[in-house]
Amino acid sequence: MNISKEAKVGILAIISFTALYLGFNFLKGSSFFSSEKTYFVTFNDVQGLVPSSQVALSGLKVGIVKDVVLQNNAQHSIQVMLSIRKDLVIPKGTKAVLASDGLLGGKLIRLEMGNGAALADGDKLIGTLETGLTDVLKEKALPALNHVDSLLITLKTVVEGFKSTSTALNILLKNSNSTITTLGTSMNSTIAENRSNLNGITGNLKTLSGNLVETEKQFKPLLGKFNKMADSLNALKINQALASTQKSLDELQKVMAGIQAGQGSLGKILKDDSLYTNLNKTMVDLDKLLIDFRLAPKRYVNISVFGKKTPPPTVK
Repeated sequence: MNISKEAKVGILAIISFTALYLGFNFLKGSSFFSSEKTYFVTFNDVQGLVPSSQVALSGLKVGIVKDVVLQNNAQHSIQVMLSIRKDLVIPKGTKAVLASDGLLGGKLIRLEMGNGAALADGDKLIGTLETGLTDVLKEKALPALNHVDSLLITLKTVVEGFKSTSTALNILLKNSNSTITTLGTSMNSTIAENRSNLNGITGNLKTLSGNLVETEKQFKPLLGKFNKMADSLNALKINQALASTQKSLDELQKVMAGIQAGQGSLGKILKDDSLYTNLNKTMVDLDKLLIDFRLAPKRYVNISVFGKKTPPPTVK
């Protein structure tokens, strides 16, 4: 069977278009040999998220963004269709976080798994936004730029104020120079006029200093004598205190020796056992008396209601 050239060209064109279509979808991340589940998530702002963006779980790619559709509602929300591989179980409460994909500003969907039951194909996920590095830099940079602008305005005002201040300082310095010159001339003339008085004052101070030196020489022997007298008084007081203490110790030693020898009341108590023996005997008798009182109280106490006295029992 002969195939015409036109048919061959048509078949080749169909194969080429098919290969181009499949290759384009493959580069977008579509898989033709594995089954996938579809989930939906709604955002108010997708921040540049496009189809074929990856869906990641713990840094691993588990699916792609199939489609991004603008909803016809009052909020103009955007519905994102996610295609996730079938073997991955998505529990209820799972969040789809719109996050940054590196420093270049790309976007991806990052899954944060929930704890509920498994979702079915076509269910919705919870959509949240994550602040990226670029957004943080924008938030920090804008207030800083505003502060820089205000600082520049303030510096400009300060510089203009310094210009007027420098003019006033120049005038003040000129006046200060003339004032210093006048003061120097006045002081020179004043010193020249009072030179003789100053010489007299200097001579008087010199004489006074000599007198003070002589007075100091006379005071030194007197201070030495006062020091010796003070030392003698201190030594006398210390000797008297030591003698009194020694006398008290001697008397205390005599008292202790008398006690040790059995003299006096305290010595007799410490040396004679008769007090202990008598006390012990008294306690034994008192104990017997209490026991007898407890066993026969009528022997010691006689109480009559009608005035009749009952004779006490005979002591055995």
